[in-house]
Amino acid sequence: MREPVTVVGIGADGWDGLSPAARNAVSAAEVLMGSTRQLELVPGSNAKRVPWPSPLSESLPGLLDEHRSRRVCVLASGDPTFHGIGTTLTRLLGADGVRVIPHPSSVSLACARLGWPQDQVQVVSLVGHPVELVHPHVQPGRRLLVLSWGAHTPAQVAALLQARGYGTSSMTVLEQLGGPSERVRTTTAADWSGDVDALNVIGVLCAADAGAALLPTVPGLPDDAYENDGQLTKREVRAVTLSRLAPVPGHLLWDVGGGAGSIAIEWSRHHPTCRAIAIERDPDRAKRLDRNAAALGVTVRTVLGEAPAALDGLETPDAVFVGGGATAPGLIEACWHALAPGGRLVVNGVTLETEALIAHWYGELGGDLVRLDVQRAAPVGTMTGWRPAMLVTIWSVTK
Repeated sequence: MREPVTVVGIGADGWDGLSPAARNAVSAAEVLMGSTRQLELVPGSNAKRVPWPSPLSESLPGLLDEHRSRRVCVLASGDPTFHGIGTTLTRLLGADGVRVIPHPSSVSLACARLGWPQDQVQVVSLVGHPVELVHPHVQPGRRLLVLSWGAHTPAQVAALLQARGYGTSSMTVLEQLGGPSERVRTTTAADWSGDVDALNVIGVLCAADAGAALLPTVPGLPDDAYENDGQLTKREVRAVTLSRLAPVPGHLLWDVGGGAGSIAIEWSRHHPTCRAIAIERDPDRAKRLDRNAAALGVTVRTVLGEAPAALDGLETPDAVFVGGGATAPGLIEACWHALAPGGRLVVNGVTLETEALIAHWYGELGGDLVRLDVQRAAPVGTMTGWRPAMLVTIWSVTK
């Protein structure tokens, strides 16, 4: 049997900051794995030193198999199970195959320096991810800790905050936390400049400038938050539709006939683990959908093609929204059969043909049928009157 792999968290203070148990694990190792920087933090030994190859995810199983008969110790930054290699190893080897000796995480060290309660801080990791992932968390008064992907990240975050109208936000860059070269600098996002060590964490206390748009994570963002060509589920209808789809952390949505992507995007903004696949047949709309998703800080997988054929081979959804093309032969049947047990199907219609189809399936499967009549105030000469939008019929059913 393979001896459990020991994962030791190590900080910028290196060997001096390790506990006796961590030092013993490193000293007893026959094979020591980690980044080049981490390996240089511990003194020499008889252990074989294996720097991480790139890409690591593809090479890791082979490395572990190659050294399965030897005592392996893996070095990790800070707490190995917090956005770290410890989680990856546990997924590969199981909980019994990994022994973790944690070190204080960069988040705990940053909160200690800033005087922030950890339970009131939103952590956003940009390691391997675009800076736009910060967007959903930029809210007035919110405390953010951003895990950087390198020396370039603080400038990217500062630029994003300024573009969002949060240039007055307090921004603290903490470099080499816990090490002899530790440096902490605070300024506003608008005033940020300077060289930064690659090992840094960013603390942001969000403050909205006058007139900054409020973009909460609840359903129903303003329509002008989306670039669109008119194919957009409008704000009020979107809020009701998402209430029927019932986003749950970790669940997957199919947005069939994605258009501007508003349903998939607001589903994904509900929680960082909510995932969405948008199926769109028009290439220009698909590109626009991708731009909207990036601008609002989520990742939506866009499938270019026409449903139901484009649905073949996709991961089983927990919820399906049909906002366009519902009358395509076999589409409703394909969506219903694809749903996981307990999944939600929601179909919106504004044409007589789609309403007739919805009425048929409502008779077959039951569920909930509502019609929304939205009217907006608009000028009528020198006065104000109500201008009605098209009626929208919403059918929702749980499998």
